[in-house]
Amino acid sequence: MIEQDSEMTVSVVLSAIEALDIVQMQPFDLILCDLNMPGISGLELTKRLIQQDPERKVIIYSGYEIGSHFNLLIESGVSGFISKTVSREQLHNAIRCAMRGDAVIPISLLKQLRRHEVTIGRSEVSVEDVSITEKEQTILHEVSTGISNKELAVMLHVSQRNVEYQLSRIFDKLNVRSRSEAIREAQRLGLIRLEQY
Repeated sequence: MIEQDSEMTVSVVLSAIEALDIVQMQPFDLILCDLNMPGISGLELTKRLIQQDPERKVIIYSGYEIGSHFNLLIESGVSGFISKTVSREQLHNAIRCAMRGDAVIPISLLKQLRRHEVTIGRSEVSVEDVSITEKEQTILHEVSTGISNKELAVMLHVSQRNVEYQLSRIFDKLNVRSRSEAIREAQRLGLIRLEQY
């Protein structure tokens, strides 16, 4: 189905071990990963692939209900989810969306995410609850000076996408949704000093 699009070429492997080997030998723009694989599960494979390269794009492509794995998959950094029952056009569209950096999530899972967000609410976070690394603290300090993601990427010698990934991890840890909220929360927790803000 994928190769019917002339712009796409595909390599197929049947196990997670083969997948981990092949990504070391050649670059891939995107990885479609089944959840139900022999040996290492698709969830574990996804975690390992994204740990190796936080910018890697992985779409879970499964015939199984993935609702029970949803939160773990989101935390692992997947770029989206697509069912094996979709049409060729839907599959191609999902791949193109992920390549543009857009998430592909079925509405049923999106609603689950929304409900989860509502139930979490804005619980008060204490500094003991937050495990901010030294690098993340540096990023928070730089963000508080008003530096852009692009400037931060140059300063840290990483890609802009890597900076966005790190910021989203910081936002998750602080239970915030924006740079300004992150600065306020980091200031409240004493992670950045007032004069830096």
